Amino acid sequence: MTGVPYDVVVPTVGRPSLGDLLVALARGRGPAPDRILLVDDRRRPDGPLLPQGPPAGMGAPVHVVAGPGAGPAAARNAGWQAARATWVAFLDDDVVPDPDWPERLVADLAVAEPGAAGVQGRLRVPLPPDRRPTDWERNVAGLGTARWATADMAYRRAVLAALGGFDERFPRAFREDADLALRVTAAGWRLAVGARTTSHPVRPASPWVSVRLQAGNADDALMRRLHGRRWHEAAGTPRGRIARHLAVTAAGLVGLAAAPRRPRLSAAALAAWAAGTAELAWARIAPGPRSAGEIATMAATSAVLPAVATWHRLAGEVRARQLINKPRPPAAVLLDRDGTLVVDVPYNGDPERVVPTPGARLALDRLRDAGVPVAVVSNQSGIARGLLTPEQVDAVNRRVEELLGPLGPWLVCPHGPDDGCACRKPAAGLVEAAASALGVPPQRCAVIGDIGADIEAARAAGARGVLVPTPATRPEEVAAAPEVAPDLPSAVDLLLGRR
Repeated sequence: MTGVPYDVVVPTVGRPSLGDLLVALARGRGPAPDRILLVDDRRRPDGPLLPQGPPAGMGAPVHVVAGPGAGPAAARNAGWQAARATWVAFLDDDVVPDPDWPERLVADLAVAEPGAAGVQGRLRVPLPPDRRPTDWERNVAGLGTARWATADMAYRRAVLAALGGFDERFPRAFREDADLALRVTAAGWRLAVGARTTSHPVRPASPWVSVRLQAGNADDALMRRLHGRRWHEAAGTPRGRIARHLAVTAAGLVGLAAAPRRPRLSAAALAAWAAGTAELAWARIAPGPRSAGEIATMAATSAVLPAVATWHRLAGEVRARQLINKPRPPAAVLLDRDGTLVVDVPYNGDPERVVPTPGARLALDRLRDAGVPVAVVSNQSGIARGLLTPEQVDAVNRRVEELLGPLGPWLVCPHGPDDGCACRKPAAGLVEAAASALGVPPQRCAVIGDIGADIEAARAAGARGVLVPTPATRPEEVAAAPEVAPDLPSAVDLLLGRR
């Protein structure tokens, strides 16, 4: 491959359009990506994501990454964390890149200034040439003017790592891309618009899709909490009709509540509700095809849309307040081995002597269910002392994984206390190396260990440290620890914000 190295990340729930996307990438002109990472975000997979395998002619290996099933923000994070290239190009699974997309993407990235964190592609939404678009078609067409839409957006992997990627508190594909863009620009980076073009066809949708989309009002509440009241201006997005929806809903509620005792007030309020509903329906009908089916759909959905939007906005305000006051779960959890994951046997080189600590498997399963990646950071000075061989340490580590399941990368310091290395805890080296291997910033990691050196290593790297004392833990280490949990499952619950 020539040009700028890049990986392609495609979060997917297995829509049939994924095949069209892969075919378009296979036929694209220009330098192929290093890898294509498909994040399988189906909550209940009923078979392989690609039963027939990737299309013929793919110029890059295709890897399927297990997604957490927690929405597109979490899926994209799983994708870029598995990527290795300098740039990560995100594509939605319902877009079709133009034939020269790879060539133009590499050109976009090659001319990106050093201060550019991302380069957006241009989205084209094909609309019917023989009639005016429907309400749903106009909604999708809005992607053509949206800023920083991740339907086609490339980011530097280093910037994603520094900022912790997408905010997983956004559960749907609506504002998570604008939130990341605002955080990127607030950190002093710039975002550019490239020359590549991607087609975003309008897929079929239920007549009630406009009502379902009102759930996005909850995300607007979170955006206001995170970025202030003027976030629309900074993100370049319209404010929408939420103020009118609130007024129309209030009028309807007053009309219903006043009906038994104050008929005149009720009549006036219901008239205001009817007028507001009619105005909304006409605003949606007028620019459309005005067919009988479209008019009926707009009339029916406009009658309930303000109330649904109001409900989601108010519920979103409550949820946003809870989320803001609640610390974010760590992007990764790094665990000490001896005394934390397994009972400490000094200088153990025998896999048969490995015994998990109480609750270790339960704690790890909770992290896996939450989609939080893990790694192990372990001092093994027995190698330097001549009491262990690296092969024995590897054998013990394999036994730990046999008992507790996969644990991600293993970062081991083989040096002694007097070797002056940068990796031995309490130095930050192991923590920083594990964070780099997982593709997350050390500041977004948490370290769980049983002695003060584990907590000091976390502090030195800027990570969060949680001490799980054992009988070998000194009292002064417990007193100095910023957070203490009685056992490993409790430490994980603390990090995940659970009681």
